[in-house]
Amino acid sequence: MKIRSTPLIALGAVSLLALAGCAAETEVDTVGNGNDDQKNVTLAVFNGWDEGVAVSELWKAILDEKGYNVELEYADVAPVYEGLSTGDYDLTMDIWLPDTHGEYLKTYGDEITDLGAWNNESKLTIAVNADAPIDSLAELAENADLFGNQIVGIEAGAGLTAATQDRVIPSYGLEGMEFTTSSTAAMLTELKAATDAGENVVVTLWEPHWAYGSFPIKNLEDPEGTLESVESLHSFGSADFSEKFPKASSWIEGFEMDLETLYTLEEAMFVDYDGSDYAPIVAQWIEDNQEYVDGLTS
Repeated sequence: MKIRSTPLIALGAVSLLALAGCAAETEVDTVGNGNDDQKNVTLAVFNGWDEGVAVSELWKAILDEKGYNVELEYADVAPVYEGLSTGDYDLTMDIWLPDTHGEYLKTYGDEITDLGAWNNESKLTIAVNADAPIDSLAELAENADLFGNQIVGIEAGAGLTAATQDRVIPSYGLEGMEFTTSSTAAMLTELKAATDAGENVVVTLWEPHWAYGSFPIKNLEDPEGTLESVESLHSFGSADFSEKFPKASSWIEGFEMDLETLYTLEEAMFVDYDGSDYAPIVAQWIEDNQEYVDGLTS
């Protein structure tokens, strides 16, 4: 009896441990108060993409107020897509389609979830100081010396950088100009320095961006249509985002923000404020736009 009972007792112990393990695996911290969404949300933000920073900070404030625990994780574009595809990130809110991030969607599109576009007015641009002596990219090559023979770009791996290299430069014969790439912050520093000094400057830029409200600049016309596609800004989640966060998913799928509204948020965060603790700035913006914000989760 003792010989037979030992494995039975052991088996019973193993079974209890297995059941306990299953319970531990399935026990998930939820928001509560009638909301069964998982509580912890990791929201990935592209480094240097200010429209993404703005809407991510806004949604962190909104979701935190609703009982979620949102962590913002900053990373470059490729790691964000990789993290979404593996579930290391739950959400990101600044995916540009169809062109800018099109190649990433070819790689990761089957492993992540499109939660919809929140803005359909965005576009890539080449901008110059407002009083520059030209109005079109077609005029740039013959006036390159007036701009120091330089086009100031952003990050080397950005879709805007690829579009400039592959389409803008060859289409307008700009191979004689130096196309420098570094970072968005470095580009903005050069843009500010040039416009403050009353000098000509050419930069790669995009709308929406707070620079349009802060510096005297204009977009160069693009008669060849190298950057003509208007882009949509999408939120994407991990493959199981809607299962883990059904209520939050429904809110984000219905999220819309026009350029005028976005610019007021960006201006509050990046122009009127010189710091990195955006929580109180966003809180004040929410208070000033309470009806709009309440509508995002109604």
